[in-house]
Amino acid sequence: MPTEEHIEAPKTARIPVSTLVDTGKYLALMGGLFWLINLGTDQLGYNWQWYRIPKYLWQVTDQGFTWGLLMQGLFVTFQITAISMVFMLIIGLTTALLRMSNSWAGRGVARVYMELIRNSPLLIQIFFIYFVVAPILDMSGFLAAIIALSLFEGAYASEIFRAGITSIDKGQWEAAKSLGMAPYAMYRHIILPQAVRRVLPPLTSQAVSLIKDSALVSTVAILDLTQQGRMIDAETFLTFEIWFTVAAIYLVINLALSGVVRILEQRTNGHSA
Repeated sequence: MPTEEHIEAPKTARIPVSTLVDTGKYLALMGGLFWLINLGTDQLGYNWQWYRIPKYLWQVTDQGFTWGLLMQGLFVTFQITAISMVFMLIIGLTTALLRMSNSWAGRGVARVYMELIRNSPLLIQIFFIYFVVAPILDMSGFLAAIIALSLFEGAYASEIFRAGITSIDKGQWEAAKSLGMAPYAMYRHIILPQAVRRVLPPLTSQAVSLIKDSALVSTVAILDLTQQGRMIDAETFLTFEIWFTVAAIYLVINLALSGVVRILEQRTNGHSA
């Protein structure tokens, strides 16, 4: 039998020092941030009134449950971003294919479009489409906002698609051509399925940018989340509470989107394996 000298004491789990240091830095940063906020509000003599915020999110009255103004604006933001995201993908893929085509006219149109969109501010593009193009074509402000966002984000998405397509190994292209596949069939069955898996992370970042950029449509009287926040702020003077709430809503949406795409990436990589 082993003697007492050979009996080892049970090992206890130890937290790495680096984890403790990182946690301490994070808590110190958050503490400093809250201290600065409190210091600023004290200097301004600001009186926090968070109890007034819930009614702008939802209300329960005798008539039943109703959404508040901020949530109504959020639904408009969802509509704009969802439709713009679809057109962003279509415009981005089409532009990428035109840039890679053998047609000099297609390459020229795609190049001019990208240079114009990427080298001018989104706010100017929104104003131009809303105040110049929309009256000529009798478009609503909602449609003008969607077109502006789709064109702007589509220019950046085209570079993402082009990078994904050109990253496909040359052997894949040669094998498809050796089988006598037409360009449409080759892209649909061979090239694009592989490229989509590679461009999913940067496309996610572009979708997050689209959600954040959608706040600019409030400048053309679209009652989205940001515009509703501006109207409530002007009426109630709850500056800090309203804009912290609006920022938190945008943060939750973007984190949720990133989480969904991360799950899709894991499933896609699992199927590939």
